[in-house]
Amino acid sequence: MDTSSQRKILRVSPACEISQLVGEITAALVGDGPTLGFGEITSESAPSYACIAIGTSGTTGTSKEVLLTSTALISSARASNKFIGAQSGQTWSLLLPLTHIAAVNVVVRSIELGTAPIDLRNFDGEYPRADFTAIVPTQLFRALNGDQRLLDHLKSAKAVLIGGAALSQSLRNQAELVGIKVITTYGMTETCGGCVYDGAALDGVEIEIRNGKICIKGPVLASSIAVNDGWYETNDLGEYHNDQLAVIGRSDDVIISGGENLSLNAVENSLSIAFPDTQFAAFAVEDPQWGQSLQLAVVGDITEDQIATHLEKDLGVFAKPKGVHRMTSLPLLGIGKIDRKSLAKGVADE
Repeated sequence: MDTSSQRKILRVSPACEISQLVGEITAALVGDGPTLGFGEITSESAPSYACIAIGTSGTTGTSKEVLLTSTALISSARASNKFIGAQSGQTWSLLLPLTHIAAVNVVVRSIELGTAPIDLRNFDGEYPRADFTAIVPTQLFRALNGDQRLLDHLKSAKAVLIGGAALSQSLRNQAELVGIKVITTYGMTETCGGCVYDGAALDGVEIEIRNGKICIKGPVLASSIAVNDGWYETNDLGEYHNDQLAVIGRSDDVIISGGENLSLNAVENSLSIAFPDTQFAAFAVEDPQWGQSLQLAVVGDITEDQIATHLEKDLGVFAKPKGVHRMTSLPLLGIGKIDRKSLAKGVADE
Protein backbone atom coordinates (compact mmCIF):
# COMPACT_ATOMS: atom_id res chain seq x y z
CA MET A 1 0.00 0.00 0.00
CA ASP A 2 1.33 3.42 -0.99
CA THR A 3 1.41 5.59 2.13
CA SER A 4 3.32 8.51 0.58
CA SER A 5 0.12 10.55 0.27
CA GLN A 6 -1.15 9.54 3.69
CA ARG A 7 -1.16 11.38 7.00
CA LYS A 8 -0.91 9.60 10.30
CA ILE A 9 -4.08 9.84 12.40
CA LEU A 10 -3.62 11.13 15.93
CA ARG A 11 -6.58 10.08 18.06
CA VAL A 12 -7.71 12.92 20.30
CA SER A 13 -8.67 12.01 23.84
CA PRO A 14 -12.15 13.16 24.88
CA ALA A 15 -10.43 14.61 27.98
CA CYS A 16 -7.93 16.66 25.96
CA GLU A 17 -7.22 20.08 27.49
CA ILE A 18 -8.44 23.05 25.48
CA SER A 19 -5.03 24.71 25.13
CA GLN A 20 -3.55 21.52 23.70
CA LEU A 21 -6.58 20.95 21.48
CA VAL A 22 -6.45 24.45 19.99
CA GLY A 23 -2.78 23.95 19.14
CA GLU A 24 -3.36 20.55 17.55
CA ILE A 25 -6.34 21.69 15.49
CA THR A 26 -4.48 24.81 14.35
CA ALA A 27 -1.57 22.65 13.18
CA ALA A 28 -3.94 20.24 11.41
CA LEU A 29 -5.73 23.11 9.65
CA VAL A 30 -2.50 24.50 8.18
CA GLY A 31 -1.17 21.04 7.33
CA ASP A 32 1.70 21.03 9.81
CA GLY A 33 0.35 18.21 11.94
CA PRO A 34 -1.26 14.79 11.62
CA THR A 35 -4.89 14.19 10.80
CA LEU A 36 -6.82 14.40 14.06
CA GLY A 37 -9.19 11.57 14.89
CA PHE A 38 -12.31 12.18 16.98
CA GLY A 39 -14.83 9.60 18.14
CA GLU A 40 -14.56 5.93 17.18
CA ILE A 41 -11.64 5.94 14.74
CA THR A 42 -9.95 2.65 13.87
CA SER A 43 -7.86 3.73 10.85
CA GLU A 44 -4.20 4.48 11.41
CA SER A 45 -3.81 6.90 8.50
CA ALA A 46 -5.86 9.09 6.18
CA PRO A 47 -5.37 10.74 2.80
CA SER A 48 -3.10 13.78 3.00
CA TYR A 49 -5.97 16.17 2.30
CA ALA A 50 -7.86 15.05 5.42
CA CYS A 51 -7.52 17.47 8.32
CA ILE A 52 -10.04 15.82 10.64
CA ALA A 53 -11.44 12.26 10.78
CA ILE A 54 -14.60 11.75 12.79
CA GLY A 55 -16.07 8.38 13.67
CA THR A 56 -19.83 8.58 13.74
CA SER A 57 -22.83 6.30 13.74
CA GLY A 58 -25.19 9.04 12.56
CA THR A 59 -28.86 8.11 12.84
CA THR A 60 -28.43 4.59 11.50
CA GLY A 61 -26.18 3.11 14.18
CA THR A 62 -23.71 1.98 11.49
CA SER A 63 -20.17 3.17 12.23
CA LYS A 64 -18.34 5.20 9.58
CA GLU A 65 -15.36 7.51 9.38
CA VAL A 66 -15.97 10.93 7.83
CA LEU A 67 -12.98 12.87 6.45
CA LEU A 68 -13.03 16.66 6.48
CA THR A 69 -10.58 19.06 4.84
CA SER A 70 -9.35 22.31 6.34
CA THR A 71 -11.24 24.14 3.57
CA ALA A 72 -14.51 22.55 4.66
CA LEU A 73 -13.94 23.24 8.35
CA ILE A 74 -12.86 26.85 7.86
CA SER A 75 -15.66 27.54 5.38
CA SER A 76 -18.17 26.21 7.91
CA ALA A 77 -16.69 28.20 10.80
CA ARG A 78 -16.55 31.48 8.89
CA ALA A 79 -20.09 31.11 7.56
CA SER A 80 -21.36 30.28 11.05
CA ASN A 81 -19.61 33.24 12.67
CA LYS A 82 -20.90 35.53 9.92
CA PHE A 83 -24.50 34.36 10.34
CA ILE A 84 -24.55 35.10 14.07
CA GLY A 85 -22.54 38.32 13.76
CA ALA A 86 -19.55 37.07 15.75
CA GLN A 87 -16.65 39.52 15.93
CA SER A 88 -12.93 39.08 16.52
CA GLY A 89 -12.19 38.63 20.22
CA GLN A 90 -15.60 37.26 21.13
CA THR A 91 -15.87 33.88 22.83
CA TRP A 92 -17.56 30.51 22.45
CA SER A 93 -18.18 28.06 25.29
CA LEU A 94 -17.72 24.33 24.87
CA LEU A 95 -20.56 22.27 26.37
CA LEU A 96 -20.29 19.28 24.01
CA PRO A 97 -18.04 16.19 24.12
CA LEU A 98 -14.94 16.00 21.93
CA THR A 99 -16.26 13.02 20.01
CA HIS A 100 -18.44 14.92 17.54
CA ILE A 101 -18.21 17.52 14.81
CA ALA A 102 -20.24 20.02 16.85
CA ALA A 103 -17.47 20.27 19.45
CA VAL A 104 -14.74 20.51 16.81
CA ASN A 105 -16.69 23.34 15.18
CA VAL A 106 -16.75 25.32 18.43
CA VAL A 107 -12.97 25.16 18.54
CA VAL A 108 -12.49 26.13 14.87
CA ARG A 109 -14.96 29.03 15.18
CA SER A 110 -13.04 30.24 18.22
CA ILE A 111 -9.73 30.05 16.36
CA GLU A 112 -11.25 32.15 13.59
CA LEU A 113 -12.15 34.80 16.19
CA GLY A 114 -8.66 34.71 17.69
CA THR A 115 -9.83 33.21 20.97
CA ALA A 116 -10.00 29.85 22.72
CA PRO A 117 -13.32 28.32 23.77
CA ILE A 118 -14.32 28.42 27.43
CA ASP A 119 -14.25 24.78 28.49
CA LEU A 120 -17.41 23.92 30.44
CA ARG A 121 -17.40 20.15 29.87
CA ASN A 122 -16.47 19.30 33.46
CA PHE A 123 -16.72 22.68 35.09
CA ASP A 124 -17.54 23.14 38.78
CA GLY A 125 -19.42 26.16 40.05
CA GLU A 126 -21.28 28.87 38.18
CA TYR A 127 -20.57 28.99 34.46
CA PRO A 128 -18.71 32.08 33.24
CA ARG A 129 -20.35 34.09 30.49
CA ALA A 130 -19.63 33.43 26.81
CA ASP A 131 -20.88 35.27 23.74
CA PHE A 132 -21.95 32.12 21.91
CA THR A 133 -22.43 28.43 22.57
CA ALA A 134 -23.78 25.26 20.95
CA ILE A 135 -25.89 22.55 22.58
CA VAL A 136 -28.32 19.74 21.73
CA PRO A 137 -32.07 19.71 22.54
CA THR A 138 -31.56 17.39 25.51
CA GLN A 139 -29.33 19.99 27.17
CA LEU A 140 -31.91 22.70 26.52
CA PHE A 141 -34.62 20.51 28.07
CA ARG A 142 -32.47 20.07 31.19
CA ALA A 143 -31.78 23.80 31.41
CA LEU A 144 -35.51 24.52 31.31
CA ASN A 145 -36.27 21.79 33.84
CA GLY A 146 -33.98 22.38 36.79
CA ASP A 147 -30.39 23.03 35.65
CA GLN A 148 -30.27 26.66 36.76
CA ARG A 149 -26.58 27.32 36.10
CA LEU A 150 -26.91 26.09 32.51
CA LEU A 151 -30.07 28.13 32.08
CA ASP A 152 -28.31 31.29 33.29
CA HIS A 153 -25.39 30.63 30.95
CA LEU A 154 -27.66 30.17 27.93
CA LYS A 155 -29.70 33.28 28.74
CA SER A 156 -26.55 35.42 28.88
CA ALA A 157 -25.28 34.36 25.43
CA LYS A 158 -25.83 36.44 22.31
CA ALA A 159 -26.86 33.29 20.43
CA VAL A 160 -27.30 29.62 21.28
CA LEU A 161 -26.97 27.15 18.40
CA ILE A 162 -29.10 24.04 18.90
CA GLY A 163 -28.63 21.01 16.67
CA GLY A 164 -27.75 17.34 16.65
CA ALA A 165 -31.45 16.40 16.67
CA ALA A 166 -34.77 18.03 15.88
CA LEU A 167 -35.83 20.82 18.24
CA SER A 168 -39.56 20.83 18.90
CA GLN A 169 -41.37 24.12 18.46
CA SER A 170 -42.74 23.89 21.99
CA LEU A 171 -39.25 23.57 23.50
CA ARG A 172 -38.05 26.47 21.38
CA ASN A 173 -40.98 28.58 22.53
CA GLN A 174 -40.17 27.84 26.18
CA ALA A 175 -36.55 28.81 25.64
CA GLU A 176 -37.39 32.07 23.92
CA LEU A 177 -39.91 32.98 26.61
CA VAL A 178 -37.16 32.95 29.25
CA GLY A 179 -34.80 34.97 27.06
CA ILE A 180 -32.61 32.38 25.31
CA LYS A 181 -31.67 33.53 21.80
CA VAL A 182 -32.17 30.25 19.94
CA ILE A 183 -30.85 29.44 16.48
CA THR A 184 -31.71 25.97 15.21
CA THR A 185 -29.14 24.25 13.03
CA TYR A 186 -29.48 21.47 10.50
CA GLY A 187 -26.64 19.40 9.16
CA MET A 188 -24.57 16.31 9.81
CA THR A 189 -20.95 15.27 10.12
CA GLU A 190 -20.79 14.99 6.31
CA THR A 191 -21.61 18.72 6.04
CA CYS A 192 -19.26 19.88 8.82
CA GLY A 193 -22.23 19.96 11.13
CA GLY A 194 -24.89 22.63 10.81
CA CYS A 195 -25.05 24.23 7.37
CA VAL A 196 -28.63 25.54 7.59
CA TYR A 197 -29.48 28.01 10.39
CA ASP A 198 -33.11 28.76 11.18
CA GLY A 199 -34.08 27.37 7.80
CA ALA A 200 -31.56 29.45 5.80
CA ALA A 201 -28.48 28.00 4.12
CA LEU A 202 -25.15 29.41 5.28
CA ASP A 203 -22.98 31.37 2.84
CA GLY A 204 -21.70 29.13 0.06
CA VAL A 205 -24.21 26.35 0.77
CA GLU A 206 -26.94 25.41 -1.70
CA ILE A 207 -30.03 23.34 -0.87
CA GLU A 208 -32.39 21.54 -3.23
CA ILE A 209 -35.29 19.17 -2.60
CA ARG A 210 -35.19 16.20 -4.97
CA ASN A 211 -37.90 13.56 -4.75
CA GLY A 212 -38.64 14.85 -1.27
CA LYS A 213 -35.03 14.45 -0.06
CA ILE A 214 -32.73 17.26 1.02
CA CYS A 215 -29.67 17.62 -1.22
CA ILE A 216 -26.70 19.79 -0.26
CA LYS A 217 -23.88 21.40 -2.23
CA GLY A 218 -21.04 23.62 -1.09
CA PRO A 219 -17.51 23.87 0.32
CA VAL A 220 -18.59 22.39 3.68
CA LEU A 221 -19.04 18.86 2.29
CA ALA A 222 -16.77 16.07 3.52
CA SER A 223 -14.22 14.75 1.08
CA SER A 224 -15.10 11.13 1.86
CA ILE A 225 -18.74 11.13 0.71
CA ALA A 226 -20.30 10.26 -2.63
CA VAL A 227 -21.64 13.24 -4.55
CA ASN A 228 -23.43 13.64 -7.88
CA ASP A 229 -22.23 16.71 -9.77
CA GLY A 230 -21.24 18.18 -6.42
CA TRP A 231 -24.56 17.40 -4.72
CA TYR A 232 -24.85 15.21 -1.63
CA GLU A 233 -28.19 13.47 -1.23
CA THR A 234 -29.20 13.01 2.39
CA ASN A 235 -31.78 10.62 3.80
CA ASP A 236 -33.69 13.54 5.29
CA LEU A 237 -37.04 14.69 3.96
CA GLY A 238 -37.66 18.39 3.61
CA GLU A 239 -39.76 21.12 2.07
CA TYR A 240 -39.71 24.88 1.85
CA HIS A 241 -42.11 27.10 3.80
CA ASN A 242 -41.83 30.81 3.00
CA ASP A 243 -38.29 30.30 1.64
CA GLN A 244 -37.20 28.48 4.80
CA LEU A 245 -36.13 24.85 4.81
CA ALA A 246 -38.29 22.64 7.02
CA VAL A 247 -36.88 19.22 7.88
CA ILE A 248 -39.85 16.89 8.20
CA GLY A 249 -38.09 13.67 9.11
CA ARG A 250 -36.03 10.90 7.60
CA SER A 251 -37.03 8.78 4.66
CA ASP A 252 -36.50 5.70 6.84
CA ASP A 253 -38.58 6.82 9.85
CA VAL A 254 -41.93 5.87 8.31
CA ILE A 255 -43.39 2.57 9.50
CA ILE A 256 -46.35 0.59 8.19
CA SER A 257 -48.69 -0.47 10.97
CA GLY A 258 -51.93 -2.22 10.11
CA GLY A 259 -51.52 -1.10 6.50
CA GLU A 260 -51.19 2.60 7.45
CA ASN A 261 -48.06 4.68 6.89
CA LEU A 262 -47.01 6.40 10.10
CA SER A 263 -44.10 8.80 10.61
CA LEU A 264 -42.27 8.33 13.91
CA ASN A 265 -41.10 11.92 13.66
CA ALA A 266 -44.71 13.13 13.30
CA VAL A 267 -45.72 11.19 16.41
CA GLU A 268 -42.90 12.72 18.47
CA ASN A 269 -43.60 16.24 17.20
CA SER A 270 -47.31 15.97 17.91
CA LEU A 271 -46.74 14.80 21.47
CA SER A 272 -43.98 17.31 22.25
CA ILE A 273 -46.26 20.18 21.25
CA ALA A 274 -49.14 18.90 23.36
CA PHE A 275 -47.00 17.90 26.37
CA PRO A 276 -43.88 20.11 26.36
CA ASP A 277 -42.71 19.01 29.82
CA THR A 278 -42.39 15.37 28.75
CA GLN A 279 -39.83 13.66 26.51
CA PHE A 280 -40.97 11.13 23.92
CA ALA A 281 -39.28 8.68 21.58
CA ALA A 282 -41.34 6.80 19.01
CA PHE A 283 -40.05 3.50 17.65
CA ALA A 284 -41.38 0.29 16.16
CA VAL A 285 -41.05 -3.44 16.70
CA GLU A 286 -42.02 -6.27 14.40
CA ASP A 287 -45.51 -7.53 15.17
CA PRO A 288 -47.39 -10.53 13.71
CA GLN A 289 -50.71 -8.70 13.85
CA TRP A 290 -49.74 -5.16 12.83
CA GLY A 291 -46.59 -5.77 10.79
CA GLN A 292 -44.88 -3.03 12.78
CA SER A 293 -46.34 -1.81 16.05
CA LEU A 294 -45.84 1.72 17.31
CA GLN A 295 -44.10 1.92 20.70
CA LEU A 296 -43.36 4.95 22.85
CA ALA A 297 -40.59 5.58 25.36
CA VAL A 298 -41.62 8.30 27.80
CA VAL A 299 -39.74 10.41 30.34
CA GLY A 300 -42.22 12.36 32.44
CA ASP A 301 -45.52 12.22 34.26
CA ILE A 302 -48.25 11.48 31.73
CA THR A 303 -50.90 8.76 31.46
CA GLU A 304 -51.30 6.31 28.63
CA ASP A 305 -54.87 7.52 28.16
CA GLN A 306 -53.66 11.08 27.64
CA ILE A 307 -51.19 9.90 25.02
CA ALA A 308 -53.68 7.70 23.17
CA THR A 309 -56.46 10.30 23.21
CA HIS A 310 -54.21 13.01 21.85
CA LEU A 311 -52.64 10.91 19.07
CA GLU A 312 -56.00 9.55 17.95
CA LYS A 313 -57.39 13.06 17.71
CA ASP A 314 -54.31 14.58 16.01
CA LEU A 315 -53.09 11.79 13.70
CA GLY A 316 -55.83 9.16 13.64
CA VAL A 317 -56.76 5.97 15.44
CA PHE A 318 -53.89 4.06 13.78
CA ALA A 319 -51.42 6.35 15.66
CA LYS A 320 -52.39 5.02 19.09
CA PRO A 321 -49.29 3.29 20.51
CA LYS A 322 -49.33 -0.44 21.18
CA GLY A 323 -46.92 -0.04 24.08
CA VAL A 324 -45.75 2.76 26.40
CA HIS A 325 -42.45 2.32 28.23
CA ARG A 326 -41.49 4.50 31.21
CA MET A 327 -37.84 5.55 31.37
CA THR A 328 -35.66 7.86 33.44
CA SER A 329 -33.77 9.00 30.33
CA LEU A 330 -33.79 8.29 26.60
CA PRO A 331 -30.88 6.40 25.01
CA LEU A 332 -28.98 8.56 22.56
CA LEU A 333 -26.85 7.99 19.50
CA GLY A 334 -23.98 10.42 19.74
CA ILE A 335 -24.93 13.69 21.40
CA GLY A 336 -28.55 14.21 20.49
CA LYS A 337 -30.33 11.64 18.36
CA ILE A 338 -32.61 9.02 19.88
CA ASP A 339 -31.28 5.46 19.62
CA ARG A 340 -34.45 3.82 18.28
CA LYS A 341 -32.67 0.54 17.54
CA SER A 342 -31.67 0.23 21.18
CA LEU A 343 -35.25 0.90 22.30
CA ALA A 344 -36.66 -1.66 19.88
CA LYS A 345 -34.11 -4.27 20.96
CA GLY A 346 -34.98 -3.68 24.60
CA VAL A 347 -38.66 -4.33 23.94
CA ALA A 348 -37.90 -7.37 21.80
CA ASP A 349 -35.72 -8.82 24.58
CA GLU A 350 -38.45 -8.42 27.20
